[in-house]
Amino acid sequence: MADIPVASVRRKRRSSGEVADRILEAAGEEFEQSGYVGATTASIARRAEVTEAQIFRLFGSKRELFHAAIFEPLNRHFAAFHARTVSDPASPQTEALAFQYIAELQEFIEQHSRMLMSLIVASAYSPETTDGVGEMEGLRTYFRRGSAMMTERVGDGAKVDPSLMVRVSFAAVLANVMFRDWLFPAGTDSESIRKAIGEFVLYGIDVSTPKP
Repeated sequence: MADIPVASVRRKRRSSGEVADRILEAAGEEFEQSGYVGATTASIARRAEVTEAQIFRLFGSKRELFHAAIFEPLNRHFAAFHARTVSDPASPQTEALAFQYIAELQEFIEQHSRMLMSLIVASAYSPETTDGVGEMEGLRTYFRRGSAMMTERVGDGAKVDPSLMVRVSFAAVLANVMFRDWLFPAGTDSESIRKAIGEFVLYGIDVSTPKP
């Protein structure tokens, strides 16, 4: 009796672009779930269904992969946030517009909280991986435009330098969103927190505004 040929099933060969996309998606998930220190290239390779050799051939190192999967996308998100929300710095900044801007910043941080947390943890435990955070163009644009908006609002002679004020305000929003479970009693509703953050930031701006 003749042997029955067994058909071999071959996996369709993926392009290098497809492989890179799979790796970046898997790396983003792994870094967000385990942080920079906890994530391993082996676990990322398993998640992406590739080999570690493929990862290192495309990205060189775990640090480069972290930048490509977390750092760069976060920078692009910041740039998109500006394009969507920031008005002309020379236009009048009403209190309603300021509240809206702060609320949208909170929403932005909430949407990307896991990515931001990965960056924060990496900065704390592996600072060499995030030594370029200050050079992120999206973040620098946020501070530059925010400073222009605050300068327009407070005018000359502000008690606090607007370039510092915008950074302190950003830190206040970031901390209250990222560490909400630590800071607020259980059951505190989001709208109350959002309003409190907005009033806190605007109060600080008003205090810094020179009085006639």
